[in-house]
Amino acid sequence: MNRSRSNAHRALALTAAGATALALAIAPAAAASAAPAAKCDNRNNNTVSKLLECVTAAGAMEHLQALQEIADANNGNRAADTSGYEASVDYVVDTMTAAGWQVSIDEFDYLVPVPTVHQLTPQDVMHEAGFFSAGSAEGSVTGAVVPIDLALANPAASTSGCEAADFANANLTGPADIVLVQRGVCEFGVKARNAQNAGAEAVVIMNQGNTPERSGIITNVTLIGANPTALDIPVVNTSFAAGSALAVPGSTATVSMFIENHPQKNVIAELPGVNSDNVVMAGAHLDSVPAGPGINDNGSGSAALLELAETMQKVKPQNTVRLAWWAAEEVGLVGSQAYVDGLSQGEKDRIGLYLNFDMVASPNFIYMVYDGDESTFEAPVVVPEGSIQIEDLFERYFTSVGQPYDDAEFSGRSDYEAFILAGIPAGGLFTGAEDEKSEEQAAIWGGTAGEWLDPCYHQACDDIGNVSMEALEINADAIALSVLAYAYSTELVNGVVGVDVPGGLVLPEPAGPEGTWAGGGGGLHPDHGHNAAE
Repeated sequence: MNRSRSNAHRALALTAAGATALALAIAPAAAASAAPAAKCDNRNNNTVSKLLECVTAAGAMEHLQALQEIADANNGNRAADTSGYEASVDYVVDTMTAAGWQVSIDEFDYLVPVPTVHQLTPQDVMHEAGFFSAGSAEGSVTGAVVPIDLALANPAASTSGCEAADFANANLTGPADIVLVQRGVCEFGVKARNAQNAGAEAVVIMNQGNTPERSGIITNVTLIGANPTALDIPVVNTSFAAGSALAVPGSTATVSMFIENHPQKNVIAELPGVNSDNVVMAGAHLDSVPAGPGINDNGSGSAALLELAETMQKVKPQNTVRLAWWAAEEVGLVGSQAYVDGLSQGEKDRIGLYLNFDMVASPNFIYMVYDGDESTFEAPVVVPEGSIQIEDLFERYFTSVGQPYDDAEFSGRSDYEAFILAGIPAGGLFTGAEDEKSEEQAAIWGGTAGEWLDPCYHQACDDIGNVSMEALEINADAIALSVLAYAYSTELVNGVVGVDVPGGLVLPEPAGPEGTWAGGGGGLHPDHGHNAAE
C-alpha cells in the first residue's frame, strides 16, 4: 500500500528544534565554480555552501582514474576475491588514512564454491566447471560416467533426467557412478534428485547446446525449487562441448564440489562526532563484476564518497559519521549483510540512518531517489520509519538546483537491504542500469531513448569512458549535502535532536517525481538473486 507523501513534505530546516536557519542558495552544477584546491584543503568545510564549492566531479574523477588503473593492472576487473579488489581496498585505506579518518578493515567469511570436472579417460582433460548456488553437497567422486538419455544430435529435444524412468536402464549399482544429464525442460534440481534416487554418487549437468546462450557453463542458478531440499551428493555443471566429450563410451572422471573460505574485506572509516551514540552511515560497494572494471558500477559511488571524505576531513560533526566501501555486492550483497549480521543489537541501535550510493553517474542517466514513501513502487520489503524523510531531503535538493527527478524502486537490490531488514532508516540515489530510456525520459533528462540508462552495465566497457560528468557533479553534491546535514542533526529521521547546520540550511518543497515509471522498472537489476528454472 502506498504511503501518503503529505506527512513527509513539511518544511525542512535541518537545525536544532526551534532554531532559525539561514536560507542557502545552491547554484546548479553547470553554473557553479569550484574553489581552488588549496583553499578547500586548508579550511573547515563545515557549511553546505563551502562543502559543495569544494566537492566536484573532477575530484571524484581522479579516484575513478585510480580505480581504472587498478583494473588495468589486474586482468581488467576489480571483482571480489581478486587482486584487483585487494588493490582497490588498499587504495581506499590509503586515501582515507591520508584524509585523517579512523580507518578499519571489517573482514568476513566469503565462501567460494570450487567445482571440478576432470575427465580421465579416454582423454585426460580438465573441463570448465560451474557450480549451483544452493543444493549441492560437498565431496569428490572418481568413477565411470553414465550418460542418461542425452540428445546430442538434437539438443532442443532434450528431456534428459526429468523422469525417474529415464534411469531405468542405467547401471548405477557401483560405489562411484557419475551421472551425466543434459539441460532441458525441467529444473536442474529435479534432474539431480532423480539421479541421486537412482543411485548416482555424483552428477554433472551439461548445458543444452541448442543456442549459443545455452552452450557454456551454467551460472547464477540453484538446485532448490521443485526439488525443495539440498542433495547428499556433489552436483556440478559443464558446457555442452565438455558434456559431449564426457559422453564418449568408456569415459571416467573425477567430479568434485568443495567450498573454500576466501575472507574478504569491507573498508570502514569514521569521523568521530560529539554524539558517538548516533551514527550517520553512508556506503557504496567497491567491487566490480568480473566482466569489467566497474567504473560506473560502482566506482562512481565509491569515488563520490572518497571525494566527500577528503573535503570534509576538518569538519567536527555533532553525530559520528561512518563511511563504508562494501565487498562482494555483485555476488549477492555479501559484504554489507556480513557487516550488519556482525553487529550487536546495541550497535545497530546506534546507527541513525544509512545512505546508499550505487551507480550515480550512468551515461544515459535519470536522476532517481529511492522511493521510501512508495508513491511509485510498492516496496517488496518493509520500509523503516524515517526513510521517507531521507527521500524528502534528496528530493528537496534536486528541486533546489532545478533538476527533475524520479523514483527508484526501494527493492532491496543493493547494500541498503541488510540495513532496512534490521529496521534502520535508509535512502539513496541511483541513475539507472539496464532499463531502456523512454522517449518521455529523454525529453526530460536528455540522452538517448531506447538505450539502456547504463549501456555498459555489467560489461567490459564499464570503464573510465562510461561516466556522465554531469550526473556525477549533481549527485556528488547531493551526497555531500545529505551526509553533512545529517552529521549535525538526524532529528527528522530518528528523533535524535542535533545542532544547527552551520550557516543554516533551508530547502524548498519537493517539486515531485516526474512519474515516468508508470509501466514499471526503475530498480536495480535483479541478477543478485538466483533461480531454479531449467
